[in-house]
Amino acid sequence: MNVPKKFMSALLAGFMLMQAAGCGTGNSESGSSSAAEPAGTAAANQNDTPEPAVTTEAYDTDWSPADASLGYQTLDLGRTTEDMVRRSVLNTGNRARLADVMKRAQNGEGITFGVIGGSITQGTGASGAQDKYAERALAWWIRSFPDAAAKIQYVNAGIGATDSYIGVHRAARDLLSQNPDVVIVEFSVNDTDPTLNFQSYDSLVRRILEQPNHPAVILLFMTQDNGTSLVNTHRKIGEAYDLPMISYKNAVLPEIDAGRFTWKDISPDNIHPNSDGHGIAAELLWNYFNSVLADLDRIDTSDLSFTAPPVSEDRYQNGQILNAETVTPTGMTGFVQTDVRKDFSGNWKTETAGEITFDVTARNIGILYQRTIDGKSGQYDVFVDGQFVRTLNGHFGNGWGNYAEADEVFTADAESAHTVTVKMSENSTAEGFILLGLMTS
Repeated sequence: MNVPKKFMSALLAGFMLMQAAGCGTGNSESGSSSAAEPAGTAAANQNDTPEPAVTTEAYDTDWSPADASLGYQTLDLGRTTEDMVRRSVLNTGNRARLADVMKRAQNGEGITFGVIGGSITQGTGASGAQDKYAERALAWWIRSFPDAAAKIQYVNAGIGATDSYIGVHRAARDLLSQNPDVVIVEFSVNDTDPTLNFQSYDSLVRRILEQPNHPAVILLFMTQDNGTSLVNTHRKIGEAYDLPMISYKNAVLPEIDAGRFTWKDISPDNIHPNSDGHGIAAELLWNYFNSVLADLDRIDTSDLSFTAPPVSEDRYQNGQILNAETVTPTGMTGFVQTDVRKDFSGNWKTETAGEITFDVTARNIGILYQRTIDGKSGQYDVFVDGQFVRTLNGHFGNGWGNYAEADEVFTADAESAHTVTVKMSENSTAEGFILLGLMTS
């Protein structure tokens, strides 16, 4: 889904459980309508990526899976070995919040399971909804806590081709508004800028952890076929806050290097897992969940507070996306209000040389816009307080498809009022442009 979805009923839960239990390990092909869409903008040049180079991150050697004799629910899809499972846990983390949620579910209380990320979290590459890693991870909660199964709710805030910079600005709308109790964060492939995304990922993770209902956060690290992943940057955040960190990269790349299976066995392209790949990610999560369940009576849940100082500036702590529902242009020529996308509604679009101006109060300002392959989008200049700051390129010729791009155009030390103008560049190749919104914090 491109938009957050909150649902659950006993009938649907039962259906998902049967589907999760019945998935095989055959050579699944991608049936997703967006399977050709890279998970992030770094993948736009996917044909130019180098040959795979395996680098294994240090993992938590003190962690071990739950004893099989305990008889917990398992998801045995045939590709995941115990070595893969052990390598995947980079950090066991502080388990208090996760244990607290499990205890509540064990008592039959309703909980909300949430995920946020890019196209992998959205489910690209999986043959069907029941094959997505997120839905399979949800199935663990349904199967492990039957007394709460009908009360378990779910929100999938995965949007293809979005990184944590966009993610931290949409988190309140797409995820936190649903008050999730457990959140998996997956942006390691989509994030490509170790400076900007260090800031945005930190702010996103902190924003979730600071919610009054004390949600548990698990960091999931995916990878491209050549090992490209911002795991080392994201890991600094996870270590600082002592969070559980699960690495799909650590699990699969050594297996491929050893010749036990190939990348093509688990992915239809260089990024997205197919149903088998999604299944591996889910099995890693199931094994970690079971290890917490096995220690449930020994985990102290009396203190769920989060008091750690920011690893970065926490620049985007109150990030939001301003659209046509929340901000009115102070001047507009050529642009008209419209809905181009369901996941980012309330947009402005022009097919002729356009100009649009807004008055906003912020410390940081970003522009969210649509890049298109139809040749109708051109280059538009951004001015803040009358000063030129950036040219946005809406044209994505010969690209893999349309996607939402975000450029940070202004930062300051303090919040203040600003005037933002977006207008066609003098040398633009086309007159059209789609402004999805302003991102402020």
